[in-house]
Amino acid sequence: HVQLVESGGGSVQVGGSLRLSCVASGDSISRNCMGWIRQAPGKEREGAALDDSNGTTIYSGAVKGRFTASKDDAKNTLYPHMNSLKPEDSAMYYCAADSRSQLCTSVYHVPYYSYSGQGTQVTVS
Repeated sequence: HVQLVESGGGSVQVGGSLRLSCVASGDSISRNCMGWIRQAPGKEREGAALDDSNGTTIYSGAVKGRFTASKDDAKNTLYPHMNSLKPEDSAMYYCAADSRSQLCTSVYHVPYYSYSGQGTQVTVS
């Protein structure tokens, strides 16, 4: 069972940047598909990015070119960096994990990952 704790959310101006963090426990992030889900008020959860643990990161079209992801395996922590933020990026952001490698191929799978955290709110205005 993987436990995930997100932090780093907050309020930022349009065009600004934020770095979120996701600390995992219970299993190594290098053994799982790791992803980020976001959900805006009144909208469905959508996958924003995933890391397949083999050095490949996949981004959704909505964030590609603006969001980047890094990780520290020793700290079992993910760090998505969000740049050039837009009002439509305002959402609750959740870290997610799943050990099934077949779910590491598309961000469309990320909302269905087995484990997710409590989320951190990002507001862009």
